Amino acid sequence: MRTAQIVVILLIGVIAVLYALDLAGDGQGVTDLAPAEVREYQGEQLSSITDFRENSIRGPQYVNASTYTLTVDGLVEDREEYSYDALMERFPRYRKVVTLYCVEGWDVTILWEGIRVEDLLLEAGVKPGANTVIFYAADGYSSSLPLAYIEDRDILLAYAMNNVTLPAERGFPFQLVAEDRWGYKWVKWVTRIEVSDDANYRGYWESRGYSNNGSLDRSFFDRG
Repeated sequence: MRTAQIVVILLIGVIAVLYALDLAGDGQGVTDLAPAEVREYQGEQLSSITDFRENSIRGPQYVNASTYTLTVDGLVEDREEYSYDALMERFPRYRKVVTLYCVEGWDVTILWEGIRVEDLLLEAGVKPGANTVIFYAADGYSSSLPLAYIEDRDILLAYAMNNVTLPAERGFPFQLVAEDRWGYKWVKWVTRIEVSDDANYRGYWESRGYSNNGSLDRSFFDRG
């Protein structure tokens, strides 16, 4: 085998290894997603993307990325609409390990990667008087969170988990990572974000008796 051929083969091998490694670290930055999920991040063991239970209201939604649109509207200066590619290209990307706790009694710890909801709101421009952010899903589901909660924390709209693109059953193209809130606040298949002044807005499960607050330090049946 010629020397040039050996060099090419070695280069291909190096590229393949680098592609599979988690190179992004903390904070923002473009990340190449690996062909297989990671199960450890910075020394912390991660759950598998298969450890979830399917409990959505209408089953997994299969959203076409090429026709997907995310709308940001309501009490904003500029109503925004983004394609999937525009969201991936336009905004900084962040990653963090967050545990989802379901009211059914199970939990999963996942490395989430996505864009910050606050960055979307900053671009749209939140009007005075707004206090609530409502998230709508492709299956008709909805839930809300206080605007202050979004602004005080790096709340993600995730497109990847454990370094692989979200599967359809996990919310592709985007799932809200509502850390420190019960799982029913983690809206999957997000298609619209509405900025509102209705602090009493109740989403799908909240209108059926679940807590509107959704905080983990309170019962999910607490009507507050």
